[in-house]
Amino acid sequence: MKQYKWLIPALLAVYVAVPLVFGSDNYVMSLVIASLVIGGIALSWALLGNLGGMVSFGHSAFFGVGAYASAVLTMQYGVPVFLAMLLAGVAAIVSAILMLPVLRLRGPYFALAILAYAHIFRILATEWTSVTGGSAGIANIPRLPTIGGFDFGSKTGNYLVILTIVLVFAAIYDLIRRSPHGLALRAMHDSDDATRVVGVNNTLLKGLMLLVSSFMCGVVGAFNVHYINFLEPDYAFSTLWVTIPIVAAIFGGYRTITGPLVGAVVVYLVDQLVVKSIIPTGHQLVLGVVLVAMIIASPDGLLALARKFMRKKDAAA
Repeated sequence: MKQYKWLIPALLAVYVAVPLVFGSDNYVMSLVIASLVIGGIALSWALLGNLGGMVSFGHSAFFGVGAYASAVLTMQYGVPVFLAMLLAGVAAIVSAILMLPVLRLRGPYFALAILAYAHIFRILATEWTSVTGGSAGIANIPRLPTIGGFDFGSKTGNYLVILTIVLVFAAIYDLIRRSPHGLALRAMHDSDDATRVVGVNNTLLKGLMLLVSSFMCGVVGAFNVHYINFLEPDYAFSTLWVTIPIVAAIFGGYRTITGPLVGAVVVYLVDQLVVKSIIPTGHQLVLGVVLVAMIIASPDGLLALARKFMRKKDAAA
């Protein structure tokens, strides 16, 4: 438990320090919230890639399905927002169940098949105008409610909600990784056939990881739609919900729990606050250069590079 002695102070810091320091700056708070949304997607993507051993290019499908499900549930059926967000995660699971047949595919074939599903869901959202509003989208989506006198729809309230969501998902990820199932999943990376020989149902475990990952991404999508209060197909199923989280996860270290979250915050905030001010047009091209540099310098990501630097510093001392 010694390695977790820093956990409670760190959690208190991120819950309290950010609103205290930046709470009055709506622009910075918006960037922090957006970075945590990306971090939540990156975490769900990393869970599938690290434990499930499957690289997905279609997480925008789960994000978009979750967003539309929560918007429809709150606006057409009067479901409370927080309950609708959880049910949106269930809707994302249903969409993932439709994808289970592609588990028979491997490598780039699986990634492209998931991407095709995302494209199908985008077309469905565009054409199903009676429910989704079609290409015109849905406006005036309810924001997060006020409970006990605290406005969760404020910048600080949204920050606390999305931070709690990603931290809960990180804890779930950690529990799965430490479980016997997590051990079996990691063993599959070395030899898929060997784990089958000892009685591990590889397909079942990978399917479960797909469902868990989709739930996480769907809830994040649901939060985001109540944060921005508007939704349309090209936004909900945008490839940006795939590319930027993948860059963030790899940059931070997708084989760790905190790597995708740290990577998302660092990559997005540096891009928006620093690079964009220097290169207003094409600033995201710098992300590609930074990612390549990180892969060359430290294939395991930013956190591994930081640990290596600290060990050298301690050795020199």
